[in-house]
Amino acid sequence: MSLTDSQRRVDRWISQFEEGYFHPLTNMARLSEEVGELAREINHRFGQKTKKKDEAEGDLAMEMADILFVLICMANREGINLEQAFDRMMDKVEQRDTSRWTKKGG
Repeated sequence: MSLTDSQRRVDRWISQFEEGYFHPLTNMARLSEEVGELAREINHRFGQKTKKKDEAEGDLAMEMADILFVLICMANREGINLEQAFDRMMDKVEQRDTSRWTKKGG
């Protein structure tokens, strides 16, 4: 599914509710919360802070998807086309960082 398709799908879901999209500051708090949940899971898996014995394994993919959902909500509320923005960002890094890293096989 493309980012544009994802934005449309989220918009269809949000549009069925009177409340609509949350205020930008609320979305920012939600994004911070979701990033924190991802950070906690990564810390438990790869960092020094291990999980408690009775604590369930988290789902990295779902934590990342939660972040993507909130970002899409933020973009939709502000009328931002994420696919276009992502393409612009990739053009920037592809030009800026073309010689920055060691290429494989060469």
